[in-house]
Amino acid sequence: MKLYFHYCTFGFSNSYILGSDDGAEIKEALIIDPGNMDETTLRYIEDNEYNLRGVLITHDHLNHVHGLKTLMRIYKTEIYGINPVIREHRTVLVRDGDIFSTGSFRVEVISVPGHSADSAVFKIGHLLFSGDVLSAGLVGRTASAYGLANQMTALRSKILSLPGNYTVLPGHGPPTSLDAERLFNAGVNSFEDFKARRPRFSVSI
Repeated sequence: MKLYFHYCTFGFSNSYILGSDDGAEIKEALIIDPGNMDETTLRYIEDNEYNLRGVLITHDHLNHVHGLKTLMRIYKTEIYGINPVIREHRTVLVRDGDIFSTGSFRVEVISVPGHSADSAVFKIGHLLFSGDVLSAGLVGRTASAYGLANQMTALRSKILSLPGNYTVLPGHGPPTSLDAERLFNAGVNSFEDFKARRPRFSVSI
């Protein structure tokens, strides 16, 4: 697989195009989080003669889906997300644990609510498209301690516990590896420290 990274100046977010290998009989691609659709991105798709097989949305925040309207005017393709409707476009609704194929791509859906209710990580081969829930040294911002606890529970049980190493491709910032985040992620480590320091109360009746 070939990976194209595009930095979107709208919202300072990352967008990705995952393409099939050069030797593939049919050249196919997925777009992950189209923060914007500009000439550079469109030229990359067309110059590589990709057949667009789908759009994966890690979560419905504007800086990750702003380009969706333009994209759907140019290409007829499916949108995959945990939200049933994104920017007035109906999605192919996916849920935690779903595994589906589109073209030659096999995609596993991992729900990690907290940063948003519809936050998902998409696992494709050795790649994790993590949106905003996990990035280099950080975890996703949440609106409450409850949201953070939910996010951390899902991260620990579904992402950090995955066997082996993966390349993590976040919605913001540089790529990283799952091994590095297990060891050095400040958000994960500070949450573990908080839990260890949290006082325990008991009441005798």
